[in-house]
Amino acid sequence: MHDVQYYKSIFDKYGGMMRTAQLAEEKIFYPQREKLIADGYVEKIRRGYYQWINPDDFSEVGTVIRLFPDAILCMDTALRYYGYSDRTPGDWHLAVSKDSGKSRFKIDYPFVKPYYVEPAVLELGLTTGTMDGHAIRIYDKDRLICDCLRYRNKMDKEIFNKSIQKYIADPEKSIPKLMEYAGPLRVKKLAKDLIGVWL
Repeated sequence: MHDVQYYKSIFDKYGGMMRTAQLAEEKIFYPQREKLIADGYVEKIRRGYYQWINPDDFSEVGTVIRLFPDAILCMDTALRYYGYSDRTPGDWHLAVSKDSGKSRFKIDYPFVKPYYVEPAVLELGLTTGTMDGHAIRIYDKDRLICDCLRYRNKMDKEIFNKSIQKYIADPEKSIPKLMEYAGPLRVKKLAKDLIGVWL
């Protein structure tokens, strides 16, 4: 069996996460794989997905972006990121194309809550940020508030109200951008009624 560094370097080539087929391509077969798991170097994330355990990275965000590189952080996860909510959500809230397969979100860990979005508006308001040292895809604040209006009936009332108030008080908000997004996201009237009251 090769030394641990050798296997780590192979996993690094794939961003720390490998699928069964990739392991086979790299000649890491079942016995080596099982030994790496038993020795605590590798963990099985879901069927056919294996991740190298980074002892310095306790954050789930790395796992989330490797499993769902196409996803955009949204709703409660984004509210927490921008400080619009002080509650840490139990799930990762991810916006994905409604054409993407549903089965890949049926995993034991990490807990994810997908929002299936029309491809035409999926990347509206997309920006990037950093979370626990990882580059992330996330909606900007103005798109986030439009989404809160869209999904307001599914949201915790207190989180919803607090988010709107925090947004209104945020010097970085852009009402023109909010209204620009509100059109294609079909919340223009709501945005005018609700946000207008505060301005």
